[in-house]
Amino acid sequence: MSLPAIVVFDLDGTLAETAPDIMRTLNLILVREDLPALPLDRARELVGAGARALIERGFRVSGRPLDEATLERLFEDFLLIYAQDTASNSHLFDGVLEAMDTLATEGYVFAVCTNKPILHTRLILDHFGITGRFAAIAGRDSFPFHKPDPRHLTLTIEAAKADPGRAVMIGDSRTDIATAKAAGIPCICVPFGYTDVAIETLEPDLVIQHFDALPDAVRQLLGERALGRVPMHS
Repeated sequence: MSLPAIVVFDLDGTLAETAPDIMRTLNLILVREDLPALPLDRARELVGAGARALIERGFRVSGRPLDEATLERLFEDFLLIYAQDTASNSHLFDGVLEAMDTLATEGYVFAVCTNKPILHTRLILDHFGITGRFAAIAGRDSFPFHKPDPRHLTLTIEAAKADPGRAVMIGDSRTDIATAKAAGIPCICVPFGYTDVAIETLEPDLVIQHFDALPDAVRQLLGERALGRVPMHS
């Protein structure tokens, strides 16, 4: 029996609008360190590369450099604070569950591949009641590698017991595109996530404006390979 085709989602800015809770946690750290809170609209330039980078960027735009020891201390504090409330102000993007339902009827399975720690990833998916929809869930610390290393993506697909030759990555950032390209896997991006430049300029295979368009986009990229009728090619 052949392995199923798979759609692999990034989490922050792709499956869900998580910036309000991420920025709330960052601002708790900033205020505690006698720096002003940052507005939510800074999220696009700050979020997306993990909590360490978020803190470093937040302090940089606030005009205060961080030494490594302080950064590590604040990073550990951030993880503890964020775990207490990961999603009360977050929400899934419109149409994503309906798109998954449509693709599931066609035999696709799903996974999450994110640079968010696995603890927080699972807390968010549990909050939305969608953990069971995924054949595999991989966070930054699930493997020895993380995005943009392509092994983060390929090991996620392997954990889902799916076919890497019939896989597509759904993301919102330069990191997602670089990971997919390095893995030889097509990438569909959404323009409403966390990127400091227009996502189209980073040349993903396709950009969709709404998740209503996802099933057709996946079919377009995978075509009959998704049904196992065409052999994988390099």
